[in-house]
Amino acid sequence: MSQTAALRLRQAIARTEEATGARLPSGRGPEEADDVLGTFATDGALGFDPFPFLRAIHDTGSRAVVIGQVAGIMHGSTELTGDLDLLWDGTPGEAHALREALTACGCTELPELDRSQVAYRVTGADGDLCTPALPWGDMDVTPCLSSAETTRDPAGFTIRYAALDDLIRMRRALGRPKDHRRADELARLRT
Repeated sequence: MSQTAALRLRQAIARTEEATGARLPSGRGPEEADDVLGTFATDGALGFDPFPFLRAIHDTGSRAVVIGQVAGIMHGSTELTGDLDLLWDGTPGEAHALREALTACGCTELPELDRSQVAYRVTGADGDLCTPALPWGDMDVTPCLSSAETTRDPAGFTIRYAALDDLIRMRRALGRPKDHRRADELARLRT
């Protein structure tokens, strides 16, 4: 199993740390990200480190799939981000694994996992936990769970992330300016 995608993400996290090292908190959280710049322009980018949570997801046996810009970075996108969004199947077993991972990473207010999209916050990262029940325009994202790619982090755990074509379709289905820009970038990576 290749480490390339995990290494890309590790490099992006180092670039994020370097780019935000002198930035003062603005009081804007990732939920206040605009549709052009995304979460990198919010306080979510300050200290952003999704690796402890990604490891906990692996350790609890969760089959959650990284989506959004973190998945884009894993495919080679150069745009940085400040949140980690995940797609999961919405089943009770998966909810149990996610709760364990959230708790292991310092989540003090466990989100109710009975909705199609909920926000979470752990040490080093926050973002959204999404199920296929969340409307994605005319796209059914359920197949994205089984077609996910995997990468092996050098620290010894596996990360599941959306396949490139699935991620491009997800971006186009969401349709915000940043999603179109990022989908175009990802499409160029295919060629």
